[in-house]
Amino acid sequence: MIALVIASALLSLTARAQAELPLVVKALSQVLHSDIKGEVHYDPQTETSWGTNGVYVQRGTDVLTADRVWLNYTNGQMEADGNVRIESGGQLWVGDHARYNIYTHHMESGEFRVGRPPFFAAGEAMAGDLSDKLFTGGTVYATGDDVSDPAYRIQAEEMRIIPGKSVEMWNAVVWVKGVPVFYFPYYKRNLGRHANNLNFLPGYRSVYGPYLLSTYTWYLDDELDGKVHVDYRTSRGVGAGPDLNLHLGRWGEASLRYYYLHDLASEKGTNGLPNLGVIPENRQRFHLGYQATPDTNLNVKAVLDYQTDPLVEHDFLESDYWNNPRPYTFVEVNPYWENWSVDAETTPQVNDFFDQVDRLPDVQLTGFRQEIGTSPLYYDSQSSAGYYRRYFAATNSLNNPQYAGGRADYSAGRADTYHQILLPWTFFDWLNVAPRVGGRLTYYSDESGPGGTNATTDRTVFNTGVDTSFKASQVWPGATNRFLQVDGLRHVIEPSVDYVYVPTPSATPNQLPQFDSDLPSLLLLPVELPDYNNIDSIDSQNVIRFGLRNTLETKRDGAVDRLLDWNLMLDWRLAPNGSINAPNLGSPGPQRTFDDLYSHLAFKPRTWLTLESQVREDINAGRLNLAFHQITFTPNERWSWGLGYWYLADGFPAAGAPGANLLSSTVFYRLDDNWGLRATHYFEPQTGHLQQQYYTLYRDMRSWTCGLTFRAEDNGIGGEDYTVAFSFSLKIDPKDQVGDDSIRPYHLVGY
Repeated sequence: MIALVIASALLSLTARAQAELPLVVKALSQVLHSDIKGEVHYDPQTETSWGTNGVYVQRGTDVLTADRVWLNYTNGQMEADGNVRIESGGQLWVGDHARYNIYTHHMESGEFRVGRPPFFAAGEAMAGDLSDKLFTGGTVYATGDDVSDPAYRIQAEEMRIIPGKSVEMWNAVVWVKGVPVFYFPYYKRNLGRHANNLNFLPGYRSVYGPYLLSTYTWYLDDELDGKVHVDYRTSRGVGAGPDLNLHLGRWGEASLRYYYLHDLASEKGTNGLPNLGVIPENRQRFHLGYQATPDTNLNVKAVLDYQTDPLVEHDFLESDYWNNPRPYTFVEVNPYWENWSVDAETTPQVNDFFDQVDRLPDVQLTGFRQEIGTSPLYYDSQSSAGYYRRYFAATNSLNNPQYAGGRADYSAGRADTYHQILLPWTFFDWLNVAPRVGGRLTYYSDESGPGGTNATTDRTVFNTGVDTSFKASQVWPGATNRFLQVDGLRHVIEPSVDYVYVPTPSATPNQLPQFDSDLPSLLLLPVELPDYNNIDSIDSQNVIRFGLRNTLETKRDGAVDRLLDWNLMLDWRLAPNGSINAPNLGSPGPQRTFDDLYSHLAFKPRTWLTLESQVREDINAGRLNLAFHQITFTPNERWSWGLGYWYLADGFPAAGAPGANLLSSTVFYRLDDNWGLRATHYFEPQTGHLQQQYYTLYRDMRSWTCGLTFRAEDNGIGGEDYTVAFSFSLKIDPKDQVGDDSIRPYHLVGY
């Protein structure tokens, strides 16, 4: 009867209080099924309720529980006593007494504890807005330690908190294990990802000596934040530099990174080889990046990347190096519409120790595939024009006596236009057939520069072909397999046959400057135009590409999951051409009747077990060119194990390229709630070299985490390189996201 009375009262009182969300009041024993039965009473004349022995009040996502509650339905004002808990907007408040308005979220209380992981506060008295702004008064403290007696805290006479944004304190004292260690007359700290903090990473590396890397992360406002790095390596010197990030709204994002080091031992490399005097003592890296979408159909990107030498990042900023070992400078503007796009790009040479093609500029107009009027025909196109300079690394120039057989720079102008018409059909409601025909006209100016040999040239290219494909599927709803976690099965098969015919162009690649040319690739390149976009390497083609994709899907945990995905490709060249498309650029050589058979397999027999395999098999010579296999076990949160194998044949993907044969293993094991261990190994079975080892011991210290890492590297050239480092991070403000140590292990040692 009480529940019926309350429910009927709430229907009218919700509108009167102008609250769209219903207000639910019930005995807490109805929620927790406790033996202690609570009571709830309602007075229709005063429109109030009161309850004892445990009361539950809920409106939307706001929930209040207490031993005793008095509630005014008209204005939402409540008084709660005894074991009071309030959840609102992700915030949790705990105390013995509170005055709380469930409509406005305003609160006044006595002793309290409030917070949202990983930030918590407690004190003697509080008044404010729980969902938006929280003001506190009296003796209060803040901590990232979610226990009644935190290991560290900042205690103040007054505190103002904006959840998820900032905390301000007046007359604040830092306490660690009950000992006061610092005093702030005024203290302000940003919370979450905008927290100001200072991090240290001490360690030892055989090529550095003892070192200390320090980073101060600061946040000014929503438009500007950054970092300041100050590092000391005893045998290499002091390195420092700022990082700046500008957030400009519709005008995009800009970043600046600068690092300088006066290298006390620049003659020593970290790659096992001496630097031969080509590395300067004053080593710098400057990076400026910009990206914006100022209008809905306009993208702008720009990068300026300057380095004093090719190894400055390799030696001191290893994570950046492996992310992009050969950065280059460019500016790109890309307006686009429904059927057309313009891409203007310039790539000036900034670092002369990398091979590069300068585009000064390169402007391309792309016509996306579009219907021609109301006809069944479709049209696409690409047209470009620019002036190009081909630079070779300074260490490879003819003027450098250290390099024999070097190549000289050359430059030329080029204008190119390509147009294609397609006629897509569907036969029998399942067979897709799309014949196509296209043509290309390219103009090259005289080559200039010491390596220029070709005169003005016009080239024409004709192409035709047909693409056929279909998709078929079969469902077995009753198929089950407990071992493979199969609950129903769907098989999808997608065969495809793509025929491409390009007669011999009016000028072959060896008669043209090579700016956009074939480069060695681990994967199969496209065969049809314009997807094949190595403009200067286009030669005769008469090829059929066969493709076959098989997919098996099942249902796991109520959602569709992919059990198997297997993709196969093979090129049959009906008339192989004998030219080398990219002379002197490491091309694999003349075409053969059959290109490599390519296979990519992903198999997930269990939700915690994944296998992946990529293979390229030279079926002409019966030789394996490439193999990559990876198996990952993640049976539970306690341990995981990843095993990998990587193989490259000698001379693949380019003549003279060294082979590779590498085994990798990464194991993580959580010993208990406080301790964990990760071990990573890279082993070369042919030479017997254990090339790299990582061992990290993790310790959870309740309010912060730490890791002790040992790294050993032996690339077979020079001596071994050892590193030991200690990293730590407060949970209230973690330095890295979960899993970063697996993706970027160099961060564990500060590189």
